Amino acid sequence: MEMRTGPVLRLMGLLLTLLMLTAAGGSLATDAASKDAYRRPDGILSPSYNPLTTEKATLGKTLFFDARLSRDGKMSCGSCHAPDKRWSDGRLRPIGSESVANARRTPTVLNSAWLTALMWDGRASSLEAQAVLPITTPHEMNFDMPGVVARLQNIQGYRTLFAKAFGDADVNQQRITQALASFQRTLVSNISPFDRWVAGDENAISASAKRGFALFENKAKCVACHKSWRFTDDSFHDIGLRSEDIGRGAKVPPQVTLMQYAFKTPSLRDLPINGPYMHDGSMLSLEEVIKHYEQGGIDRKSRSLEMKAFELTDEERLTLVEFIKTLDGGMLKVDYPSMPE
Repeated sequence: MEMRTGPVLRLMGLLLTLLMLTAAGGSLATDAASKDAYRRPDGILSPSYNPLTTEKATLGKTLFFDARLSRDGKMSCGSCHAPDKRWSDGRLRPIGSESVANARRTPTVLNSAWLTALMWDGRASSLEAQAVLPITTPHEMNFDMPGVVARLQNIQGYRTLFAKAFGDADVNQQRITQALASFQRTLVSNISPFDRWVAGDENAISASAKRGFALFENKAKCVACHKSWRFTDDSFHDIGLRSEDIGRGAKVPPQVTLMQYAFKTPSLRDLPINGPYMHDGSMLSLEEVIKHYEQGGIDRKSRSLEMKAFELTDEERLTLVEFIKTLDGGMLKVDYPSMPE
């Protein structure tokens, strides 16, 4: 009996090719299914009560970098959210205007237009609400909003900027927070190598980084919390760090067990090159962070259900780090404004 081996061999050859491409990080296994979940949005989100305008963003940028919003006139929002530090400050703990160290690392303000909860514990529900907190917190800028309003009202240059942004020269708290929020919404990560790969450029990232992406989505299960184009679920998790800080737990009833010691999932885009990482700045390398997740963290009732120990080889760990580095779009530059007089 004659066997028709030609079609069978061709099919086997095709399957072998698919397997080889997948093993090499080639994307037939992951591209079509995964890339759409990471595509960047076309525009910037802004709420209907505070539509984004160039004039408001310009005023907001000036306010953001003006140290006169602090009581002693020495600290601005930009002191802790510096462009050359990936819009953070590179410190384990930020130092406030009264030379007091904060208990939590300064988060970046990049891509904050899409945040649904702000601060590590989610205490602010919008950029407008968040804008008041650093100004009025004693260990940060240590001022009060009536004092800020009075100070700005006495500066002619600000009255001109407020008139351009809002139609008249009235300076008030709502307008200050809306302008600050508007500027922060314009701070969007640059296009990264990963973005170019998602858009179809197969040469934008290395085969090793592609293998790291496969680990990210599968074996390491990073995607359980670090999802979407911003690589965050905008939720709160206890990842088992040793800390007396209960994070989100201070904002909810104690019986909400999984929110005790829980902190907001940070984005993985544009991470500081040399750390620090975690909400408390306790880790200084991505390898250290990955090993923490491999070990699963402290076993306690509040620990996230996603925190399950696993083991990577040294090579796998390196490829995962290589992938994470493809999320870096480089420093987002801004022109520092002249301060109004």
